[in-house]
Amino acid sequence: MFPQFGATAETLSKASTMVFRIGTDAHLYDDPDDVSIAPLLDSKFDSEKCEALKRLLALIAQGFDVSNFFPQVVKNVASQSLEVKKLVYLYLLHYAEKRPNEALLSINCFQRDLGDPNPLVRAWALRTMAGIRLHVIAPLVLVAVGKCARDPSVYVRKCAANALPKLHDLQQEEHISAIEEIVGILLNDHSPAVVGAAAAAFSSVCPYSLSLIGRNYRKLCEILPDVEEWGRIVLIGILLRYVIARHGLVKESIMFSMRCTESSHSEKDGSDVSFGIVKESTDMSGTFDSEFVNMVSRCYIEGPDEYLSRSSYANGMPFELNGAQFTSGKSNDDVKILLHCTSPLLWSNNSAVVLAAAGVHWIMAPKEDVKRIIKPLLFLLRSSNASKYVVLCNIQVFAKAMPPLFAPYYEDFFIYSSESYQIKALRLEILSSIATDSIISSIFKEFQDYIRDPDRQFAADTVAAIGLCAQRLPKMAHICVDGLLAMTRQEFLTKDFGPGDQEASVLVQAIMSIKSIIKQDPPSHEKVIIQLVRSLDSIKVPAARAMIIWMVGEYSSMGKIIPRMLTTVMRYLAWCFTSEALETKLQILNTVSKVLLGATGEDQWTFKKIFSYLVELAECDLNYDVRDRARLLKKLLSRTLVSQAPEEGRKGLSEKDLHVVAECILGRQTREVKAESINYRFYLPGSLSQIVLHAAPGYEPLPKPCSLLLDDLNVPEQTHTNKKGLADNSGTDDQGSSSDISDEESASDYDSQCSISGISGSGRGDDSEFSSEGNDNADPLIEISDIGNASENQNGVSQSSPDNLGELMSNRALESWLDEQPGSSNPGISEQSQVHKSSAIISLGDVGRRVKPKSYSLLDPANGNGLKVDYSFSSEISSVSPLLVCIEVFFKNCSSGTISEISFVNEESNRALDSADQAADLNDSSLTSYGNVPTLVPMEEIASLEPGQTAKRILQVRFHHHLLPLKLALFCDGKKLPVKLRPDIGYFVKPLPMDVEVFLDKESHLPGMFEYTRSCTFTDHIEELNKESGDSWLIKDKFLAICESLALKMLSNANLCLVSVDMPVAANLDDASGLRLRFSCEILSSSIPCLITITVEGKCSDLLKLSVKVNCEETVFGLNLLNRIVNFLVEPAFS
Repeated sequence: MFPQFGATAETLSKASTMVFRIGTDAHLYDDPDDVSIAPLLDSKFDSEKCEALKRLLALIAQGFDVSNFFPQVVKNVASQSLEVKKLVYLYLLHYAEKRPNEALLSINCFQRDLGDPNPLVRAWALRTMAGIRLHVIAPLVLVAVGKCARDPSVYVRKCAANALPKLHDLQQEEHISAIEEIVGILLNDHSPAVVGAAAAAFSSVCPYSLSLIGRNYRKLCEILPDVEEWGRIVLIGILLRYVIARHGLVKESIMFSMRCTESSHSEKDGSDVSFGIVKESTDMSGTFDSEFVNMVSRCYIEGPDEYLSRSSYANGMPFELNGAQFTSGKSNDDVKILLHCTSPLLWSNNSAVVLAAAGVHWIMAPKEDVKRIIKPLLFLLRSSNASKYVVLCNIQVFAKAMPPLFAPYYEDFFIYSSESYQIKALRLEILSSIATDSIISSIFKEFQDYIRDPDRQFAADTVAAIGLCAQRLPKMAHICVDGLLAMTRQEFLTKDFGPGDQEASVLVQAIMSIKSIIKQDPPSHEKVIIQLVRSLDSIKVPAARAMIIWMVGEYSSMGKIIPRMLTTVMRYLAWCFTSEALETKLQILNTVSKVLLGATGEDQWTFKKIFSYLVELAECDLNYDVRDRARLLKKLLSRTLVSQAPEEGRKGLSEKDLHVVAECILGRQTREVKAESINYRFYLPGSLSQIVLHAAPGYEPLPKPCSLLLDDLNVPEQTHTNKKGLADNSGTDDQGSSSDISDEESASDYDSQCSISGISGSGRGDDSEFSSEGNDNADPLIEISDIGNASENQNGVSQSSPDNLGELMSNRALESWLDEQPGSSNPGISEQSQVHKSSAIISLGDVGRRVKPKSYSLLDPANGNGLKVDYSFSSEISSVSPLLVCIEVFFKNCSSGTISEISFVNEESNRALDSADQAADLNDSSLTSYGNVPTLVPMEEIASLEPGQTAKRILQVRFHHHLLPLKLALFCDGKKLPVKLRPDIGYFVKPLPMDVEVFLDKESHLPGMFEYTRSCTFTDHIEELNKESGDSWLIKDKFLAICESLALKMLSNANLCLVSVDMPVAANLDDASGLRLRFSCEILSSSIPCLITITVEGKCSDLLKLSVKVNCEETVFGLNLLNRIVNFLVEPAFS
């Protein structure tokens, strides 16, 4: 009408928009095809680079692919501007996976930034390295995280904790022990921000390593109130799990009823399924449902799925808890400090923190102290609808278990009309659970208003709540029944409803509530049944009519009035049968059958005629369910019917047996089954699973009480009595620790050499070099030979008889003591002086035969159609190419038929390497020179394999990388079965024989960045020592047992050569500290030597602390090999 005004409004809108854009970066989202970005990235001004990078990030936010700028962006990673560096890091995080080759070029810059004076730069570099999802750089990220975990900046240490879950997801098995060490360091931090992030990393990386918590438990409890809100939630859960695993449940808590109920169950035939309600008095002048509490408690410990599956069997094994798995909350300091530190958190501003703290008190606090969680939970009901729903879901369980807790606060659960239906339903259920004789009248007045609510589904739920209150309070049953009967007589409930009318649900629920009340005491409610029968003509809802008809048949013989009115009722049902709905017809047939079965006297003939009439009608019904039901009942009651004589010569049950079956099915009143024990699932308070009522991803039940032994907590204290923790003396930052130990060797050490059968060469041949010439079958365990200076021992050792042992020891010990200068205050002089040492050559003649390479499963019979395939890495060296690894593959036919044409094919033979493999090739320059080497050398095909028959083949495989699995296809019987062959870096090397002098010389040329050290524990020798506990000369063999155990463990998991063993001379023969084993090898692809040194600390009969050092020029390979060695040394020995 007035276009000029419209134009003016549009102009004003544009003008106001432009004004608001002034001073912002909104213009960056304009012109997505702007071609000026590339020149700006190459500019020498930081402001122009920032402008270009902001434009790129804006385009990424809009969904555009700007990965083509990756090389130009990577060049700016070395910029000195913090703003440019931060924007470059954000870009790299987004595109590192798509462009792994270029991303690897910036790794050196990241490592350099880790040493930047600015903590923000160090944190950005670590966060970016951890965000680059490439397996190749995982060892470098581990080194960076270990370094940043000890950074003086709190922010950098927090970023290190946040990087641990990313690193764990990248390499779950390789670095788990190293990551646990770093987690232990961060949990011991003094900063609450770092502890919160470390707790999140703990729950993600090693949630079962509760021994890490035991070392810092009190400190974590004290720092808990200062941790940021979301970190508190995780830390509260961790502390709760530790206390239960360490000390067990609390005797005074509500969880103790679990043991009481278990003992009562054991008295009843050992059955685990008993649904009777047991009321036990508490200290709170109230009662609680012991059976319900027992069910909740066991769901917390076992998990709902395990508990319900076990409870479904009457003879299931009971979950037993003895008195040793409970502790006193009043005397246990760890329990008291946990409850004390979580009490202030009940009034936290964060609803999740309040729920987590309430969960701790619900499980661990004495019953009289549980009431402290009530007001904080009720206060949360004033928050948002979402929080209100979550809180009510948890209060629902608390209120059912201990109704007296919330009964005084029933008004807080009254319903607001503005709330959602889900919240209203929860409030109704809580009100029906906490109702008592003193407050039931107020609750019923409130229910009367709810019944008139426009939401008829909510009104039906209110009627159901009235029925539940009547069942809990038998004194109020008659009042509830009168009110419900009045509802059934209301005109708006007795009219004919459509199939989707919600008014029908109210009537049905009213009849259902009356039915449940009558079940508790049928004789006293005879008149109620009569009133319902009289209202049949006015009630038109099929489900309601069916329930009333069911009650007629169920209680047909009860009282004096109902039997006299049965004839009239049966005639009425027969008259209206054809016009009834399906469920009503089926119930009419059942009811008439019950009445006929129990009828006697003159009325029996009438009931037979009515039954015959109804059966004839039902056999002609259009619905097949009605027809089938009629035929079944007719057959069951054939003996009762006079008109039908017994049929002779028919197969099946006799007429007498049919009558017995009919009595069992129709002649007994149904028993009430408590459904909530079967249908309810309970999860830990505050968990997502408790809201969705199924186990959400990551949910774990509470640990078994007292499952954490005291020995698990004392390990670090036994091995480091004067040190802060295990992780403080391990990791990659402790480089050179083994070198320091080597420099501090005293003149009383044996510089010994060890000869193991087959060590020279492949490491698994026959013992030939140092075997005794006189008797091949009786090699001496220890041979002492006088070597003199190390410089004189280059061409072997001089022969010395064991008979001269005493003279040799005394002479050499005296010479060694005389060579030392007592008055010298400089320890370096005595270390540098030439000391004559005695060397012990240990000959372990049978260790070569005891080496058993570890076996892995490649294909199980269930997935391989009966074919089982296992593989183990071989120490053989391929004659085709140094890049090939030899693998022994074992085939076994576990099926009942013959398997034929078994062969392996490389699934990726015709494909290019993926991006991750290309990145690995860039880091391993040696692989490029062997581009013509096949991935898989063709294997000899197995023509057929009979049932139970086994076969062995040697595979020669070229892995693309020592961490990435190789995808192969196994063909058998013409079927293709994809399998994954996982590499073992311990067999990417071959033995490199050398003597001690050459080893030490090569080691001296590989210090600093080529030296990597980690610590671990070792226990395999303990079992070996226990086997010979009865030998009188056991002390002499303790060192030998340790050497054998270590050598076997190393040679069974890697292709190495044992160079030497240094055995200390100590006054305490039980002290193995100073024992050192040296191994050597070289990388197959590059022939680069790799030196391994293991130093032992601790007592021979106890757990040993090992320091493992690897010297190698290949940084990534050396770190991965070190991690692999530590992993299999920690693992217990396999049989």
